[in-house]
Amino acid sequence: MDRREFLQAGAAGLAWSAAASRVAGFQGKKPLRVGLIGCGWYGKCDLFRLIQVAPVEVVSLCDVDKTMLSETAQMVAARQVSRKTPRTYGDFREMLKEKDLDIVLIATPDHWHALPMIASVEAGADVWVQKPISVDVAEGEAMLAAARKHKRVVQVGTQRRSTPHLIEARDRIIREGKLGTVGLVEIYCYYHMRARGNPPDMAPPANLDYEMWTGPAPMRPYNPMVHPRGWRAFTEYGNGILGDMCIHMLDMVRWMLGLAWPKRIGSSGGILVDKASKANIPDTQTATFDFGDLNVVWQHRTWGSEPDPKYPWGATIYGDKGTLKASVMGYDFIPHGGGNSVHKDVTYELDQYPEDKTEKDLERHVAPAIRGHMKDFLAAIESRGKPVADIGEGHISTASCILANMALGLGRTLTWDAAQSRVVSDEEANGLLRRPYRDPWVHPSRSRA
Repeated sequence: MDRREFLQAGAAGLAWSAAASRVAGFQGKKPLRVGLIGCGWYGKCDLFRLIQVAPVEVVSLCDVDKTMLSETAQMVAARQVSRKTPRTYGDFREMLKEKDLDIVLIATPDHWHALPMIASVEAGADVWVQKPISVDVAEGEAMLAAARKHKRVVQVGTQRRSTPHLIEARDRIIREGKLGTVGLVEIYCYYHMRARGNPPDMAPPANLDYEMWTGPAPMRPYNPMVHPRGWRAFTEYGNGILGDMCIHMLDMVRWMLGLAWPKRIGSSGGILVDKASKANIPDTQTATFDFGDLNVVWQHRTWGSEPDPKYPWGATIYGDKGTLKASVMGYDFIPHGGGNSVHKDVTYELDQYPEDKTEKDLERHVAPAIRGHMKDFLAAIESRGKPVADIGEGHISTASCILANMALGLGRTLTWDAAQSRVVSDEEANGLLRRPYRDPWVHPSRSRA
């Protein structure tokens, strides 16, 4: 080792120590070995937040887009302490064959969550998987069974549970009884986020393995609307805006109010305004999640204006003593009959983490929540306990949204038996709990633990 290498190694050691000191339980230990499956927008957001808070070594990256994969490898080498370039793979199965990963992050399109997650826990890794965990209910059940069988920690990317101002709202407003009896919750999203346009189909770009990208989903002709990031507009790959946006707010409300499974789920809506687009998810939808003595009602529109410009995506929790409005940007508590209102804005950490200021496409207001969620994940890895967004909680929130989409398609309200994982007295609906896989991929419900 020459002098330059010695100095670099010493600096790296100090950096590891500084990172380890941020997370209790990791001081003096070797860096955790990390792999990422899905190197797109949120894959990098998640991975770089983990690098910020923990002594990790990113050793493997996987993506079916060669350009995205190469670019991410260079970015990781620049961001991680060792400055090493991770190994790269186009097939997650080849990456997992190494069986040398402590943590696997999964940030693929939704239709590619189940199989890599199950394979990762089988390979001995703890897993961070993005929401929604699955595209059908049976996938989620198989993922939960695999996590429990292999005794792995699995954190779901529903980071509202780790958002500082929302934790404060739960503790200061709800748990202190300031809302009184809660009788209704409205959750909503009015972002104009549904892909528009109708470009022609074409051959996939040379950098994209479209066969592998499609995987178990139905094969569609390639369209530039789909990749990157546009796939959420198609039911073949995800659960629409309910699976993307409702799951966050439904999960947040369940966490805040201590709710488990809804008993009945109904939904209405469809493509009512933007009928020219190639996108096939609803542009307008209402869903009611009936928890017995409380209804949580979702609404989204990808057109028009929002009722409250301060809360285009959020939740309004109505109690007989007050109302709480909560979103990723802050919260407002309004007491009934007088008293002091409370307002809190989102917490930023730009001074502590200045790289947030320049990172491309980062949602800066969400970065502290992701970091908090990562710290919770790491603490659960250390204790071998359950994280705040355990796979069991992620399954409930995901499946509830899937059932709402099923209710919309069937045109009727569904009664859910959580103990049996069945829709009561509705075999047509039960036939939709597991959707077909494209050959040669095998649905995990056929071989679940």
